[in-house]
Amino acid sequence: MAEAHAAVAFQFTVTPDGLRLHISSEALRAVYLSGIRSWRKRATRFRNRFLSGVYPATFSSLFVLIGVVTLVTVCGFDLSFGYIPSIAGYISTEPSKFVLGFAAILFTTIVWTLAVLLIRYTLKLLLCYHGWMFEPRGKVSITTKLWAVSTKLLCGKEPRLFSYQASLPRLPVPSVKNTVQRYLRSVRPLLADPEYDSIVSLSQEFEATLGSKLQRYLILKSWWSTNYVTDWWEQYVYLAGRGPIMVNSNYYGMDLMFMQPTSSQISRAATITHALFAFRSTLDKEKIKPIQVNGLVPLCSFQYERVFNTSRSPGIDIDQNVHYMDCRHVAVYHAGRWFKVPCYKHGILLRPKEIESQMEAIINDPSPPSAGEEHLGALTAGERRPWAEARRDFFKSGVNKESLHAIEKAAFVVVLDDESHVLDVDDATTFSKFGRSLLHGKCHNRWFDKSFQVIFYKNGRFGMNAEHSWADAPIMSHLTEEVLYDEFANFGYNDDGTCVGELTTTPLPPQRLKWNIPEPCIDVIDSSLKVAKLLSDDVDLHVFPFRRFGKGLIKTFRMSPDAFIQLSLQLAHFRDKGHFSLTYEASMTRLFREGRTETVRSCTTESCAFVRAMEDPEQTNEDRIALLKKATERHVSGYKEAMTGQGIDRHLFCLYVVSKYLKIESPFLQKVLGEAWELSTSQTAINQTGRIDHYKDFHTDLTPQGGGFGPVADDGYGVSYIICHENTIMFHISSKVSSHETVSILFIIVFR
Repeated sequence: MAEAHAAVAFQFTVTPDGLRLHISSEALRAVYLSGIRSWRKRATRFRNRFLSGVYPATFSSLFVLIGVVTLVTVCGFDLSFGYIPSIAGYISTEPSKFVLGFAAILFTTIVWTLAVLLIRYTLKLLLCYHGWMFEPRGKVSITTKLWAVSTKLLCGKEPRLFSYQASLPRLPVPSVKNTVQRYLRSVRPLLADPEYDSIVSLSQEFEATLGSKLQRYLILKSWWSTNYVTDWWEQYVYLAGRGPIMVNSNYYGMDLMFMQPTSSQISRAATITHALFAFRSTLDKEKIKPIQVNGLVPLCSFQYERVFNTSRSPGIDIDQNVHYMDCRHVAVYHAGRWFKVPCYKHGILLRPKEIESQMEAIINDPSPPSAGEEHLGALTAGERRPWAEARRDFFKSGVNKESLHAIEKAAFVVVLDDESHVLDVDDATTFSKFGRSLLHGKCHNRWFDKSFQVIFYKNGRFGMNAEHSWADAPIMSHLTEEVLYDEFANFGYNDDGTCVGELTTTPLPPQRLKWNIPEPCIDVIDSSLKVAKLLSDDVDLHVFPFRRFGKGLIKTFRMSPDAFIQLSLQLAHFRDKGHFSLTYEASMTRLFREGRTETVRSCTTESCAFVRAMEDPEQTNEDRIALLKKATERHVSGYKEAMTGQGIDRHLFCLYVVSKYLKIESPFLQKVLGEAWELSTSQTAINQTGRIDHYKDFHTDLTPQGGGFGPVADDGYGVSYIICHENTIMFHISSKVSSHETVSILFIIVFR
């Protein structure tokens, strides 16, 4: 509401008696509080950056050290081996106690700063060591033990979200030779001998000629930039795409499987909205601990910077992510209308009961949508160029600009959907319908440009839809875990499903956003909706819980659950299609600063040997088990290589980008980058924070369902899975209805 108040804060009229000035005290208060909030946030951020810059040291240690050294020096003792008297001698020929004290302070500060830098760079060197990942389980070398002890000592206590950023190593650039060799090994089981010989010839020519030249530019970039992959990956893989981001880029996340604390739509929306703002406040203060592998090795946290107040802005040739520093409202869509809902009053976050009253006011509002408003969200679901042109032509001024700004600047978008979804564990179609609604809805009742949007259904179910360019799915998984924990641990509902508590303040009412959308713009909206409808109707999504066994049984085999599932997917895919295909599994590179993802090529020579053995009736079960173990070990090794910067695809991608900048054609790189991922897979991270223990806290039915994404290839499958319980694995399988080679339900039948 501050923007509306500011517009009328100062008014003046010219009268025969002179100029009359009208000042609104309420508006001035809103402007004053906004300024105070902004400066407080800047001060907090500056303080946190300052603390992170010296972590794991603390400024209290500096002050204590200064006090001790200064006191000892003034008392006539020198702990500096002559350096403090030398500094004092430069200041004065006859140093007084005051001068000696000042010299002691200066000396101590310099020594302390050098010690901080030494600790930081020592920790960075320690974090460059990844040998611990490749050692056999239960067999830890002396080197790794010494490394672990040293790392533990230098990591400090009570780190903040960005405490380790300066100590994280940079992503290394693999050698061209090693990358090409790993690539050839990955495609060998997929190609017949003539095709393989052809790609070997292309790779040899690339290595001998163009490879070294492109590599030099890439190494130079790795020295200059924080991460040689991330900016190009975001720019060219996500933001440069001109096709719809709905289904193709955006992904979804589901509510818990069994637990549903209330059947009230507005009460669940109010509680989750409050919990999200509370998490944002903690995030802004950087009080969240960084995630550490095995409680020791920190992961990069930079992706958390744009969780809230972020929107993808369409461009003619390329989009951009716009992040706003501060925002105190959410944008709410209900029954074809858009509202701006302020969630703070006098700088204090509203309680769930108060937000509930705002949501109730929205659903009780009988006003109809204005012309073009109901389907406005379809602009974000269709092609990017028409949306960019419409934004430029019809949303550059007036109420359209103000209302669009309210949506794009919002902390996040809340959708009060008109559907209900009842999940039945014995009926997989209920999960599939829920997933489709979260993935694309009706194509016009979502805002796909927003960093994330929360969808609440009439019976109290909820889920999320997230835009992919600003961050990867583990960040949203972390957010969801925090919010669900907060909901179940700190909030409750009355017997009638409403939020507990009483109204302690009268919240600011929801503000109905106004639009003046002309006919030409409505035509663009209708055109985008048609494109989006064709896309959504072509999605064949099936979601089902696999409850015969889970990670509990798999671990008794002494196998990685992820590798076991990947081998199962290879077998199901072969039985479905009758051949092997290039397979993508997403891995993370957050062991490095600003790392995002890398590809694990799951279809290997070892996995193909296992699948063939499973299909060969002459093979014994002992032989099959031996091949399974060998294939899982190879998969785990490939996953670790991807995590430690020795992947294949990001390196080749960046070499390709360099070749495009230099306007050099590379047949080898064109061949590699043109290959289709017919099986694209991803595991959803779970219990990253350690706050939700599915076996001790609250209830054993706190089982997450994960989320999914659309198919990547026209004739391929997209498979997302979450190992959500000792006895449950959730699968989200997508393909295209128009494909004659894929049917998601058949893949499920074959898999089961």
